[in-house]
Amino acid sequence: MEAVIFMGIQASGKTTFYQELFFDTHVRINLDMLKTRHREKVLLEACLDARQSFVIDNTNPARKDRLRYIEAARQYGFEVIGYYFQSEIQACMKRNENRFGKKKIPAGGVLMTYHKLELPAYKEGYDRLYYVKIEADTSFTTEDWNDEI
Repeated sequence: MEAVIFMGIQASGKTTFYQELFFDTHVRINLDMLKTRHREKVLLEACLDARQSFVIDNTNPARKDRLRYIEAARQYGFEVIGYYFQSEIQACMKRNENRFGKKKIPAGGVLMTYHKLELPAYKEGYDRLYYVKIEADTSFTTEDWNDEI
C-alpha cells in the first residue's frame, strides 16, 4: 500500500506523471476534480479503509499541506512516498499559457504557489522521496532525493 504525495506548482507535470506511472495502480485524489476538502477527505478515507494505493495530485506547496496526508497514511500503515517536481517558474508559466478552460490557472495563482513552495524532507515522515524533472515538456527523469538539492 502506497500513499504518494506530489509537490510542485501548477503546470510542473504532476498529472501527466500520474497518468504515465500510476494510472493503472493508484487512485488519483485531486482537488481540481473533487472541488471540496470534504469530498477529498471522503475519497482519502475510502482509500485508507480499503487499503488502496493512492496519489495526492495537488500542489501541496507547504509542509503543513502535506502533513494531513502523511499522518493519515502512517496511521493506516501505508508506505509514504513523495515526489517533488522541479518548479522552474518560467517553464511552468509557459506550459500554463498553453492550457485551455479551467485548466489554465491565472498567472498570479501560479506565482503565489511558487512563493509558498517548501522543499520536502524525510523528517516529514516519508519512506522514500524523489526529485522529478520534466524534460522537453514530454518526458520525466526521477532522482533519489538528496537534502543537498
